[in-house]
Amino acid sequence: MTAPLVTILDDEAEIRSILTEVLQEAGFRTQSFARAREFEAALNHVTPDVCLVDLSLPDTDGLALVHRLALERGAAVIIISGRAQVQDRVTGLELGADDYITKPFDPAEVIARIRARIRSGRPALPAGNTARFAGWTAHFDRYALEDEAGRETPFSHAEGEVLRIFRESPKRLVSRAQMQEALGGAAGESFDRAMDVRISRLRTKLREDPKNPRLIKTIYGAGYIFLGDVSWS
Repeated sequence: MTAPLVTILDDEAEIRSILTEVLQEAGFRTQSFARAREFEAALNHVTPDVCLVDLSLPDTDGLALVHRLALERGAAVIIISGRAQVQDRVTGLELGADDYITKPFDPAEVIARIRARIRSGRPALPAGNTARFAGWTAHFDRYALEDEAGRETPFSHAEGEVLRIFRESPKRLVSRAQMQEALGGAAGESFDRAMDVRISRLRTKLREDPKNPRLIKTIYGAGYIFLGDVSWS
């Protein structure tokens, strides 16, 4: 079996060297880049399992790049940044990042987060890769939601992970603890906030009334219930 590929985008040579060394020792294949243009060009030829992306890049806006990766390529993205403010973390998650690690970081934590992303990206799925529910069609092969008129709205890899959980457990309570176990995130306020952001964005894309959502119901203090009948093809 081919080892998972992790791409590293950071303009600091020392950070690239440290991450490359520890990831290869942990059994991953790696590619590293100092510039976003080189990184994006490489993605035309390879499909990484996880992208590690710094936000402070010399040739592009890091947050805009994260958004492109999540929506256009369906990539699993972990931000590694010196920006430790809560708003930066929230914005990164809102734009589609799967996780956010602040510098300075513990290499063991980075490896653990990467492994969690890879595990959650390979769930056991029902037959088929297209789900239909409540007038919507979710195409998990190209990360797009299609309405009854055929109009498509892209969703990110991170949002797709949550939608996968709901589609496999329709009309059953899914607790935050179950989500944390399935997605491999670190339990705590940061994970809860990430879930809130992803579910809010999914509701928006499904054109839900935020005051009275009909598909994704919040059961306060317990978790969420997906109320759609799901069929597969």
